[in-house]
This record gives sequence, structure tokens and C-alpha cells, in this order.
Amino acid sequence: MPSAAERTRTLVQSTCSAVLLIPGLESAGSDTLMPLSRTVGPEGDLFLELPADSPAVRAASTAQDDELEAVLEITDVAPVSVPHRVRGRARVSGRLTSVPGMAGPGRMLLRLETDEAHVEDLWGAGAVRPQELRDAAADPLAGHEAELLQHLHAAHVERLGALCELLGERGARTGAGSRPSVVPVALDRHGLRVRFFERSGPCFDARFEFPEPVRDMTELRHAMRTLFDAATH
Repeated sequence: MPSAAERTRTLVQSTCSAVLLIPGLESAGSDTLMPLSRTVGPEGDLFLELPADSPAVRAASTAQDDELEAVLEITDVAPVSVPHRVRGRARVSGRLTSVPGMAGPGRMLLRLETDEAHVEDLWGAGAVRPQELRDAAADPLAGHEAELLQHLHAAHVERLGALCELLGERGARTGAGSRPSVVPVALDRHGLRVRFFERSGPCFDARFEFPEPVRDMTELRHAMRTLFDAATH
């Protein structure tokens, strides 16, 4: 299971939507407070690139004594259509300052000095200390996950449905009567999460762990073949 720090760093470095929450700027349009890019620095601080005319940039540039409190709120939505599509949220709070001269034309780089972070997702909820965020590694599949899930959903629905065979009694109950819809909802180096649901009934997730964490696409392809073979033999 990935740690709360790993999950948070994965979300920070992903393409999930994010917005800066700054006291006094609640009325500003959220599109003006959405970073154009996000990176994690060597000390665990976040570097956020925003339009130069963003209210966040003005607030950080005029703040006194580096005491502008801010929260980066990230929302993770499944890249495939599925009930309960929001997969998780992360919040990183700290002090916001400007970093002059480090961004491209029309843009400004802001530094969020991390005080604390929190994640709540399909794994559960957890707090993250700044040094944990600094030392954590993002999931190596994160940049490919959306495309992979969309491909599985579009081209391998029968093979996904066969995973019911790995669920024992739970799978037998799921397979009774009409077969439910099955959608791949999350993929990481540790395994695949699938959501089963019926049009008029409840839904549930099943997690299929790989024998060992994968490190790249080659190892992922082998792990997926092994998983599907186990479901059909």
C-alpha cells in the first residue's frame, strides 16, 4: 500500500485540478487561482507557476514578512465515467512567497513553504509531515494512468469482467443473474482497482494486487498479463 506521503506527492505532481485558497481572495475567480504547473522542490516545498496577473501573485508579492497563509487543494477525478467519480482530495498548507525571475513571460513562480498536508482518497485518510512529502516518490505510472485506464475500459471490458473469478464468494454473488458493469477506476505500481456496479444496485471496489510493485511500463504489462491469466485459468 502506498503511504499517505506517496499518494500526496503523486497528486501534487499529477495533472489533477488544483486551486490556491488564500484568505481574502475568496471572491476571486477560481480559474485565476489555478496553478499552470506544480513541482516539488528538494526541501519538500511546492513551486507553483501562475499567470503574472493572478490575485495570488499580487498577494504574495505584497505580503509582509512572508506571512501569507495559503492552501493548495487538489481534486482527483477518475478519468473514466463511473459512479462516485471523485477518487480523492489532498490539501497542502503553508506560507506563500514569490520567486522573482524564475518563470516564463507572463508568468510568476510562487513558493508554498509546506507546513502540513493531508490526503483523503480510496486508500483512506492520512496526515503528511513536510519531511515525509520531501522524501516520498510519486507513483511511476501516474503520468500514464489516465490513458491506461481509458484503454482498459474501451478495449478489455470482458477481461475486466473475468476478474470476478478472483473474488471468491463475493465474485459468485456478483456474477449471479445479470453481470454488473465493471470499470477500472485506479491503477498504480501496486495494483489495479476495479469498480463493480449495477444500474439499480450498490457498487463496490475490488483491489487486485500485483505480486510485487512494478517500476515501469514493461513490468506493468507483465503484471497485467499475469493478473488476467489468473482470472481465466
